[in-house]
Amino acid sequence: MQTNLSEFYSLYARIFKERQKQTTNCFFYVSFGKLAYRKHDVFWAYGMKEYRIQTHRRVEFVDITQYVREAVAASRIRSGICVVYCPHTTGAITINEHADPDVVYDIGSALGRIVPHSWNYAHAEGNSDSHIQSSLVGASQTLIVHNGNLVLGTWQGIFFCEFDGPRERHFYVKIVADNEGS
Repeated sequence: MQTNLSEFYSLYARIFKERQKQTTNCFFYVSFGKLAYRKHDVFWAYGMKEYRIQTHRRVEFVDITQYVREAVAASRIRSGICVVYCPHTTGAITINEHADPDVVYDIGSALGRIVPHSWNYAHAEGNSDSHIQSSLVGASQTLIVHNGNLVLGTWQGIFFCEFDGPRERHFYVKIVADNEGS
C-alpha cells in the first residue's frame, strides 16, 4: 500500500499524540515506511506488537492471553481479526483451556508420546521432536475481535508452546480492522 508523505506524517502525529499519554522513555523512528516505537520488551509497529518471553523448561505452555488482550485494547480496533504468530520452528501458538493447568500438561505429555524425544531422527541437532511438535500444533492462531474485545470461550486461553527450551522467545500480535471496525 503506497502512502503519500502528508498521510504518513498525519499518522505519525496521531500515534505520537496517543502514545505520548501512555508511555515514557520511548524512541520513535521510521522503519520500512512504518511508524514504530520501542519500550522495554514490546515493539509496536502500526497494528502489530512483538513480545519477548523467557521459557524455563524444555516443554512449556506459557499463557499469553493477557498480552494479546492488552494489544487488542491498545489498538482501539472495535471489529476485526487478531493474529498471534510464533516465528520459531520449535515453538507454536495454541488456544485451549487455561483454567486448569493440567490440560496443557496433558497436551505436552501426549505430544511427547506421539513424537518422542529419543528416536532415530535424521536431523543432527537432537531437537527433531520439537520441530515436529511445532508443526503439529501450528505457528499461529487467528481470533475474532468484536466490540473491542477478543472472542474467546469461557475457559479458553492463548498459549505460547515451547518445545525446545529453555530459551528467550518472541511472538507477534497483529490486529487488522474490518472496514467498519477501525
